[in-house]
Amino acid sequence: MNKIGLFVIVLIINTSVISQQKDEARFLLDQVSTTMKSYNNMILDFSTSLINEEAGINEDDELPSRGSITLQGEKYKLNYLGNSFIFNGIKLYVINHDEKEVMINDEDLEDDGVIYPSKLLTFYKEGYNYEMSVIKKINGREIQFINLTPIDTNSEIVKVNLGIDLKTNHIYKLIQFGDNGTKTTLTIDQFKSNQNISDELFQFDQNSYEELGYLID
Repeated sequence: MNKIGLFVIVLIINTSVISQQKDEARFLLDQVSTTMKSYNNMILDFSTSLINEEAGINEDDELPSRGSITLQGEKYKLNYLGNSFIFNGIKLYVINHDEKEVMINDEDLEDDGVIYPSKLLTFYKEGYNYEMSVIKKINGREIQFINLTPIDTNSEIVKVNLGIDLKTNHIYKLIQFGDNGTKTTLTIDQFKSNQNISDELFQFDQNSYEELGYLID
């Protein structure tokens, strides 16, 4: 067999393997999406850590930052880094407790090179190519990682490794690599679903915050 013929065979095999990996990744992501949509609501406790060796930020330099988010349909309440975010499906209220300020936006958080916790369960649905990666045993769990690469070559996100618990079809870990050399890891530490949640959780009581001396912008 000549070199050209061998090259064509190798190319066909590689293309077939890549296509199969993409199909497997899509199937698993669809399973995750179906599982998440089956819940009336979800409460996630999570932790995040950041590494950027070029900037002198190394692993274990600081303790992980912890937060929690409650999601119900398009609504959510997120507590993270001293701030609260309340999205009632129409408006987003960003509450800075340290500065006692509230900013009101007419839309949800925008994608600016960051995968926000509120977007964790949906960010991968568009804008990414994906393929299956390794399976790792983490704390007794089988975690299947999927590699996601932004279709937009100008994206501030270089790639994302998404870890999925194969037993529950829940997202367990997200590792984001930025074009500035930053590696951000988000881990779901606790997951609850179908809890008794009042819709008041997603409502912003402006009068209460004004009485507490918050500046409403």
